Amino acid sequence: MEDFRILAINPGSTSTKIAVYQNMNPIFVKNITHPSEEIAQFDHVADQFHFRKEIIYKELEEAEIQLDKIQAVVGRGGMLKPISSGVYLVNEAMKLDLHEHPIKEHASNLGGLIADDIARALPNAKAYIADPVVVDELDEIARVAGHPLFKRISIFHALNQKAIARQHAKSILKRYEDLNLIVVHMGGGITTGAHYKGRVIDVNQGLDGEGPFSPERSGTLPTGDLVRFCFSGQYTEKEVTKMVVGSGGIVAHLGTNSAYEAEQNAQNGDAKAKFILEAMAYQVAKSIGSMVPVLKGEVDAILLTGGVAHSKWITNLIIERVYKFAPVYIYPGEDEMRALAFNGLMVLKGEVEVKEYK
Repeated sequence: MEDFRILAINPGSTSTKIAVYQNMNPIFVKNITHPSEEIAQFDHVADQFHFRKEIIYKELEEAEIQLDKIQAVVGRGGMLKPISSGVYLVNEAMKLDLHEHPIKEHASNLGGLIADDIARALPNAKAYIADPVVVDELDEIARVAGHPLFKRISIFHALNQKAIARQHAKSILKRYEDLNLIVVHMGGGITTGAHYKGRVIDVNQGLDGEGPFSPERSGTLPTGDLVRFCFSGQYTEKEVTKMVVGSGGIVAHLGTNSAYEAEQNAQNGDAKAKFILEAMAYQVAKSIGSMVPVLKGEVDAILLTGGVAHSKWITNLIIERVYKFAPVYIYPGEDEMRALAFNGLMVLKGEVEVKEYK
């Protein structure tokens, strides 16, 4: 087997994860944490570029990684214009949008920028991004909202959902493009996607918290009450936004954004924690049910993934409500580094066509 080397880069709000893979074997993995006071010195995410890049170089040097052997540098895709699923070569148009015109400031915007800068300094490497959160494969009918001033958009955990869907297909000796799947990513936010023959034709908009409530997001709220809340004069736009995304869901109800901690409390007799987690599982099950008619009832499997999927209790609460729709499979955790490396390896082996960002 040919020896392919891939560097994966995943910048988060308070961390930078890097990993070097030899084919699909990790030979170096590092989660670099950034104290809040370290990040606070930068006014904008783009200003962190040199700071994060130098830390990455330092860690790779200390680990004695031979950079000249790396053939692909794959960064976590950022807040770009809506694009179809796939692997994209980092080009000038992408860098301009990531740096100057992102739809939202987010640390993931640095992924493609840093990947490109590192790849340019290497003799045999190119820079890519794969399945960013803005992947948009919605059917046109799924975009329609209840008023013409509004439109549903696709922002979800595309990288993990797609990787898990492909992993499941491979495990049953099928092609992802031949299956109808409902995939639920359960992390700080929760997104439920209807995967029709390789395309996510409907999904809740995870960035703003649409759908089930989650450890940190309020999910879909009663519209009239939310409107009155916004115009009560008691809260600023920033405060309401934080309530919806960041300080909503489990953390609002229970004071912790850890589903694991909430479950431990429930098992130790905390009736409120037990009830709130049951309510979250109930809403996840409803979101799964809502995707069954999207796929016209033809569902090959339901896949539960993300950090919350480690909980057998929560997944069982969901399964007991949805198992009649299709077989349910659990893929706990979210190995985004492995997913980035897997996409890079597919490019190097010629198994996927590299797309152009315009």
